[in-house]
Amino acid sequence: MQKSKVYFGSTPLNLNQGTTHLDTVEINQETFFKIENVNQMNPFFMTIVSDVDHWMFISSTGGLTCGRVNAENALFPYYTDDKIHDSAETTGSNSIILVSRDEQSFLWKPFSLHHSNVYAITRNLYKNTLGNKVMFEEINHDLKVAFRYTYKNSAEYGFVKESQIINLSDQTVTVKVCDGLRNILPYGVNTQLQTTLSTLLDGYKRCELIEEVGLGIYNLSSILTDKAEPSESLKCTTVFSLGLSSPTYLLSEQQLQAFASGETIVTEHDVKGRRGSYYVCDTLTLTPSETQTWMIVAELSQNASDVHDLIHELSTQPEQLKANILKSIEQGSDNLSKLVFEADGLQCTANTKTSFRHFSNTLFNIMRGGVYADGYHVESEDFISFVKVWNKPIYTQFKDVLAALPPQLMYQDLVLKATELGNKDLERLVLEYLPLTFSRRHGDPSRPWNRFSIEIAKEDGSKKLNFEGNWRDIFQNWEALSLSYPEYIESIIAKFVNASTVDGYNPYRITKNGLDWEELNPDEPWSNIGYWGDHQIIYLLKLMELSKAYHPKKLLDFLHKDVFVYADVPYRIKGFADLMADPHNSILYDYALDKNVHERVKSIGSDGKLVMKNDERYTVNLIEKLLVMVCAKLSNYVPEGGHLDEHTTS
Repeated sequence: MQKSKVYFGSTPLNLNQGTTHLDTVEINQETFFKIENVNQMNPFFMTIVSDVDHWMFISSTGGLTCGRVNAENALFPYYTDDKIHDSAETTGSNSIILVSRDEQSFLWKPFSLHHSNVYAITRNLYKNTLGNKVMFEEINHDLKVAFRYTYKNSAEYGFVKESQIINLSDQTVTVKVCDGLRNILPYGVNTQLQTTLSTLLDGYKRCELIEEVGLGIYNLSSILTDKAEPSESLKCTTVFSLGLSSPTYLLSEQQLQAFASGETIVTEHDVKGRRGSYYVCDTLTLTPSETQTWMIVAELSQNASDVHDLIHELSTQPEQLKANILKSIEQGSDNLSKLVFEADGLQCTANTKTSFRHFSNTLFNIMRGGVYADGYHVESEDFISFVKVWNKPIYTQFKDVLAALPPQLMYQDLVLKATELGNKDLERLVLEYLPLTFSRRHGDPSRPWNRFSIEIAKEDGSKKLNFEGNWRDIFQNWEALSLSYPEYIESIIAKFVNASTVDGYNPYRITKNGLDWEELNPDEPWSNIGYWGDHQIIYLLKLMELSKAYHPKKLLDFLHKDVFVYADVPYRIKGFADLMADPHNSILYDYALDKNVHERVKSIGSDGKLVMKNDERYTVNLIEKLLVMVCAKLSNYVPEGGHLDEHTTS
């Protein structure tokens, strides 16, 4: 069936129906995956990672959210993934280009969803195999010009948007470019404010420009509060650019229409009560095949000292600052490769795509479960802090012994030392100590009820060892990690069984500082108690098989050694009659026990969440722990009825 032409005014629209396919390409000596004609696909979601605490979730449409540590410290609003797909025209990168040819100016808005059929274009998407860079490219075949922008990250400087415009013709061309970021969040905006009070929030926003260095400063006139008290906003988001010779700076979108119409625009110095933007606008002359490159750099949570230092760098040594940013980006890539290398994620096979896939699988595995910070070396300071958090009386009892430990020692020596001291609690704590870093709980905008937090550095900038994850997820990750670090297998088994209850079930989440369980919240539709037992047997079996393969006799010692405990989760499974009457409402929440447990935690530490007997932790051997799990499964067995191994209540 022949289609008739569709016109926009007097201009026929281009269908731009190219074939979509995937390739690997080399760009600046780095391998990227390339999806050609990506706009022919349905929008999809990507995660862009870093070696530190950056996070970025970005749509193939260009809409995105990103920030540092967690969703409460975002550069762009943290929304659900459907809204991020839709936000391409309101949030993140935005570019307007006027191309001059034959004394005429042609308006081009790369990546705009509303102008995709004006010209014959090709839109390509690139993501490097490391997973920490993503590039959007639009080639305008009519104007013979291409525009690219790439998101990268730097530990020291934040998020970097690198833009390029390329003359594809054999003639010199003049272009006017207005390129930037929009809907920039100031410091002090959390997800609740952005979701429920966004209009009020806009009224508190202030965008200022230090024109001599092109530095945009984004803050709140005050922290939002209805109390009659001072609430100053003492930190800010900063944005600056490098690479353009004489740009005009915009802090809002008020003059974008004027720029697109070819009118003169003026630098904005102070914008109040509007969503923050940062644009650099300049006129460029490109010789045949010439590429012009510039960058926009954004950072979060900057204090007055940070801003002062940044102004100094921008005013006195901008070229050195640019070199430092590029070096930091490359160092981040090296560090990310090393993290994956530590978990045996680098391999070289005849099938390069298989090798890339293995790298990606390993990367996302350690992002969930973590990777050991320094192999089998343990920092005594971190272990001592761990003991103090978990069990204050044990810390006090062995304070001198702990203080006498060398600054760093092998994990096996630490286990041996605890065994020699003959204290079951200390021995158990050593077994449960896992010096992991780079871990974060599962969470992304498609599952907003399950929030992540990337805690890899302390306030002084030193390395922070931490992990957290949903029970089922984290043990899956640790099983794979154990192939690279078999000496920790028995510790993971101890962590596994010690998180289970006397009923043979396990709580919701495992963290370095203990375990968590769910509490009902009547105002939250997703609030639901999960008392899980599914997959316990197969998970534990795989860990025990690894232990037997690497250490054939270790588990035999644990079978009769009373160094294991039970989690005191305040759930009570209803009796048989009640279950038959209402099988969908099977758990009673023991509020009295919950209160008692939290009081014990205040007094003892994380060990307060363990079952007690005669004011002491109830300890058992591995045989009992295994039997409890087996009995729990047998008691729920229904012949030919599948498995019934979990209890939940709404």
